[in-house]
Amino acid sequence: SRSGAAASATRPTGVGEPTFQRASGAVPDAVDPRTGADGVARGDTCHLDVVDAAGNMVSVTPSGGWLQSSPVIPGLGFALPTRAQMFWVEQGLPSSLGPRRRPRTTLSPTLVLRDGRPEIACGTPGGDQQDQWQVPFLLNHLVYGMGLQEAIDAPTWHTTHLVSSFDPREVELRGLHAEERLGPDVLAGLRRRGHDVTVTGPWSLGRLTAVARRDGVLRAAATPRGMQAYAAGR
Repeated sequence: SRSGAAASATRPTGVGEPTFQRASGAVPDAVDPRTGADGVARGDTCHLDVVDAAGNMVSVTPSGGWLQSSPVIPGLGFALPTRAQMFWVEQGLPSSLGPRRRPRTTLSPTLVLRDGRPEIACGTPGGDQQDQWQVPFLLNHLVYGMGLQEAIDAPTWHTTHLVSSFDPREVELRGLHAEERLGPDVLAGLRRRGHDVTVTGPWSLGRLTAVARRDGVLRAAATPRGMQAYAAGR
């Protein structure tokens, strides 16, 4: 299974969060400021999950080619690789670089083990939304018993109430983006709890793909959102 992501086209090099490129000809739910006037979204993060008949699994989210929005260091002439722009040389911060430190990064390819053996490989492009989109999917599948595709298709959400990991490090205090399929009662309840809710299109959030192997049966699922993800087997 595979899906893609795109970086900002309207901001200068080194600025903006990676996103998910719209399929050619797709009708957007709203104007996407990260896509240029020519309709092209530049820069790409991909996610790939693979499982074979023997149960070998890989989950990978390559983003090292995302040079269009990796800042070039003046005087050195090269860009920070992958997600290195998320780290800080200023000391005293949670993401400060230092010995035996593990600064936060948004690349979150995931393997789920059962009794020490891999059962699910999953992941998504999406910058700071990667973990946020995976948690509802895993809860829906592992706790509530939904199938892989059903869990991916379920309406989802994410918060923007945190400082973005990517320059210019914007924040939307109390911000919550939620698909309208959650329904008016749920959306109204979120607002009552103090969230500043942005209602997005019915199929607009989440870029997940997943593969699984259990009892010798292989499964795969991919989000229909954006019409750019695929699940295939042979």
